[in-house]
Amino acid sequence: MGSGGYDYDLYDGRPPRVRDSDTSGAAADSVVRNITELHREILALFDRATDGLTCDEVEVALQGRHQTISARVRELVLKGLIYDSQTRRQTRSGRRARVYRRQGGQQTLF
Repeated sequence: MGSGGYDYDLYDGRPPRVRDSDTSGAAADSVVRNITELHREILALFDRATDGLTCDEVEVALQGRHQTISARVRELVLKGLIYDSQTRRQTRSGRRARVYRRQGGQQTLF
């Protein structure tokens, strides 16, 4: 289990970063404490969303940056806590985006 309670097996136990970049490494390390809380906030949104959510909708609801929110959504997909519903919905930019839904059952975050 990596820092912050998240299992980063894919990333050597640390948040994703650009290899051999000191600034990317420092930025990734700086968010470790906040990641689990952000995962919980995102899951809470999905728990209330009857129609699922796009990353764009999560970004708006949490006033978050795309890079941060989309990475956390992807991690939740990899953990099997949310899934691509195969539905698409228009974003603020007019593009179509995946609509994710919460997996059923009593799954724990980490």
